[in-house]
Amino acid sequence: MTDTYVYLIHEPDWDSDAFLGERPGVPGGEPENNFPAHKAFQEAVARLGARIVGAAALQNARHGGRVTPGAGDRVEEDAVYSDGPYPDTSEVVSGYYVVETDDEALARRIAALVPTDGHIEWRKVFPIS
Repeated sequence: MTDTYVYLIHEPDWDSDAFLGERPGVPGGEPENNFPAHKAFQEAVARLGARIVGAAALQNARHGGRVTPGAGDRVEEDAVYSDGPYPDTSEVVSGYYVVETDDEALARRIAALVPTDGHIEWRKVFPIS
């Protein structure tokens, strides 16, 4: 049976805006050379027989925030918003991969291969049909 795992990349926030200028990509570099460690990771996953079915880099935390919804029928009206994802940490979720594999041990090995300057959280996805 194939299971799906999500790999959340926790690391210090990054300057995503620097990659989105007039010439998208690594500042001073070519777009096809962006994120070589992630390209190598994607190739390693394929060699191991697993399949990446989704992935994204998330922009800098200043392009989002955090909300605690209100209660009952006042979910929006009493919501409490704050800047940034977590006020008590210097790390954010900077991106993620969604990988299908039929081997839990392989899922664990893949977690160690995800490029990061921080740590990886991997979780099996709860099946919803």
